[in-house]
This record gives sequence, structure tokens and C-alpha cells, in this order.
Amino acid sequence: MGRLSLLLVVFATAAAAAVGLAGASFRDECDIPWEPQNARFTDDGNGLSLSLVSNYSGCMLRTKKQFIFGSVSTLIQLVPGNSAGTVTTYYTSSVGDNHDEIDFEFLGNETGQPYTIHTNIYANGVGDKEMQFKPWFNPTDGYHNYTVSWTPCMIVWYIDGTPIRVFRNYEKSNGVAFPTKRPMYGYSSIWAAEDWATQGGRVKADWSKAPFVANYRGLNINVCECSTTSGGGNSCAAKCASTYNSKSSACQLSDSELARMRKVQDEYRIYNYCVDPKRYNGSVPVECSLPQY
Repeated sequence: MGRLSLLLVVFATAAAAAVGLAGASFRDECDIPWEPQNARFTDDGNGLSLSLVSNYSGCMLRTKKQFIFGSVSTLIQLVPGNSAGTVTTYYTSSVGDNHDEIDFEFLGNETGQPYTIHTNIYANGVGDKEMQFKPWFNPTDGYHNYTVSWTPCMIVWYIDGTPIRVFRNYEKSNGVAFPTKRPMYGYSSIWAAEDWATQGGRVKADWSKAPFVANYRGLNINVCECSTTSGGGNSCAAKCASTYNSKSSACQLSDSELARMRKVQDEYRIYNYCVDPKRYNGSVPVECSLPQY
């Protein structure tokens, strides 16, 4: 059991995203389990588009293989123009009860208004750990790299190589649920969420503008493969965890990364569940009082 590169693409920084580096084949490495007629692959399979054509017909991509720990990244160009009422997602998730999930969700908006970048985590079926950001770039003008990094120590969300959020593992020390045992798939989808996505559901989708299309280029999944049908569960999780050293960069951001993350959070974060005491009757979740950096 080791770390396995399922798909090959150079890790993209903002400059790399502008160049548009190609990756391996979406067609070969992924399935389209929902509305496959709304997916379009480029001739070489390295590019992909997912379309939302109505309020009940979107599209979803899923990796063929499952994993425990590692990183997944891709280049995405979000829906341009009036994207109100639409949600484009990029996430990892287990299947079954008490699931684990690590989310990027991109909430569309009226023309000229910024997207909302929504992040969340579920562990043992428990979520409600949202942070939201306004982009400091135009996510519809060219491609930008979105990465989820998942290790036994922490989860990190990156955009164009800049970390925007960290969620550390305080399960053993403080009882905070953290995903460590359930294999996940990588997913991306586009779907309609008119009831909540844009300005709390006040602005609906303009279906005369459909189809709404999100474009993808290259996919990098550098993970420890872990199938529930071939040694999955606790045994596989332990083997995958053993590939990480608690003193390595897998458990700590660099000083430069920390500085960039703090800048993004100071200037572009618009919601943080940790500073929403009304939501928790005057208190906050345990992890909010613990170091996340």
C-alpha cells in the first residue's frame, strides 16, 4: 500500500493555470454517474465540460477509484455571466451512513456580482463547519486550480496554490470528529439550488440562459488508494496513515503559506462558523478555540 498517482498533471499555481497545463484522461479515469448526456469530453479526454440544462438535470463526475488521504486537484472555469441559482461543486466523499466529505462549492450570482466560494467538512456524518470567501480573481475568466489536501493531521483547501483554510485533526485529543477511516471518491458536479444558492434564494436562475456550463482541464489525484472491496476500512486506513510523518509538511504549512492564507482570510473571508455565536446559543464548537494553523 503506497501513495499512488492515478492521474498526472503538474500542480498548478496561478501562473500555471494561465498556461493551462494538460493532464491525463477524464474519460479513462472517471465515470459520469448522473446525467451523462450533459458531459462533454475533449478529443484527447484531458478536458471536460459539465452542463446544467434545467432545474432537474445537471451532471456529476466521479473518480473510479477510492482513496484514504492524499490530494485531488483540477483546473476549473466556472459558469460565466448570469450564474444565479447554480452550484458547481468539487469535493471528496465517502458513501454510506455517517459519511465523510470535504467540500468546495461555488455559488453562482447575478451578472457582475461575485461568486461565493463555500467550504465545509463532514466527519462521521457531522457537518456545519462552513467558511465562505469572495474570490480575489475572476473564476469565469480562464482556468484556476482548486485542490483538497487530506492527511491524518489536517485538511487544507487551496486555490491556485494558496491555502485558504485548514482544519486540523483534534479527534483523539479533543473529541472533534475527523475523517480517518472511510475511503472517499473525488467528485465534481453542477446542479440547481435556486432555493438557497444566490442571496439566500432571493435570486432565481434565468433558465433562458441555459445550459450553464463549467469547464475542466486536467485532474491530479495523488492519493493512497483504498478500496472497500480490497482491504478497505481500518486496516487500509492504518496503512495509508503510516505513509505520513507527523513532522513532515503533510502536517504543517510553510511560513509563506501561512502568510498567504492569513491575507486571504483577512481580506476575502465573508463567513466563519467559528465566529457565529448566535448559531450555537452563545458558544462555539470545540475546535474553534484550538489552533488551526
